[in-house]
Amino acid sequence: MGKTMIAALVLSALASAGGGCVQRTVTVRSSPSGALVYLNDQEVGRTPLTRKFKWYGTYDVELRLEGYDSVKTTANVFAPWWQIVPIDLITEAFPLTDNHDLDFTLHPPTENEEEPELMVKRGQELAKELETSRRPQTQPATKPHRAKPTTRPGKE
Repeated sequence: MGKTMIAALVLSALASAGGGCVQRTVTVRSSPSGALVYLNDQEVGRTPLTRKFKWYGTYDVELRLEGYDSVKTTANVFAPWWQIVPIDLITEAFPLTDNHDLDFTLHPPTENEEEPELMVKRGQELAKELETSRRPQTQPATKPHRAKPTTRPGKE
């Protein structure tokens, strides 16, 4: 048996022994805390929140808290260098932790957003502007082009 074969057997034995594996977690925090958290359109809890995950990539994140504007964004959770193939075959044998922190600040709504009457009034004003912009104010400066009538063959 060659040295390569022995090394492969030792690595596979370590991996199958369950002596390690990578613990992947994402921690979501908000200021103020207590916001409801949605990851990829699934409710997962309230901030501060630590949750295990399996897949690296882009996550849709939404935070909601009464009295504050909601936050809806995307967050990139990238793999560390030691989780890239083929290095990950070796690192899976060790007890490693990969934690990603996502921090958000929630803001109270502006005064205009708090008063529904102002929003309705503004919508009515915009609707009036739209109605007046549908028709041109003046007539076109040029007359439409009319094609010359064609003559029938044989009658010129």
